[in-house]
Amino acid sequence: MTSVTSAVPTTAPNPDFEDAVTAALLTMPAALHLGFSLGRMAPGEAEIIQPHRPELTQHDGYFQGGVLGSLADFAGGSAAATLLPRGWVNMTVDYTVKIVAPAKGEKVVARGRVVNAGRTLTVAAADLYAVAGDEETHCATGLVTLRNLKLAGERR
Repeated sequence: MTSVTSAVPTTAPNPDFEDAVTAALLTMPAALHLGFSLGRMAPGEAEIIQPHRPELTQHDGYFQGGVLGSLADFAGGSAAATLLPRGWVNMTVDYTVKIVAPAKGEKVVARGRVVNAGRTLTVAAADLYAVAGDEETHCATGLVTLRNLKLAGERR
């Protein structure tokens, strides 16, 4: 019998990961445009909350699919960023999103988690939930691949 080890660290190499992820994410022009906020964050996990705004919907009031894709990308990327050393950033290489139910409610909550953390590539997933009152409906799932990059002038 072989043992299986997790490719997801349980501790963050940067003890200030929450501040680093928050600063990077909430100064990004696209994130500012969408107007979301960060929820719970832990090593390998990040939650993004997107409030309902009419300009983010289709004609029938459902959140538009591109907005759901962006949320999955940001949530997966933020989860991956929690595991980066100080002075490193990540950038999306590829993502795919499967919409499994209409997203209608006062907000969508995207919960990202790292699936596999490597030195140069990280794979993360995100589950999205439309929230209406006290009810959450799973509306989409995404898979995100990110390239990890050391900023110029930074030492590992």
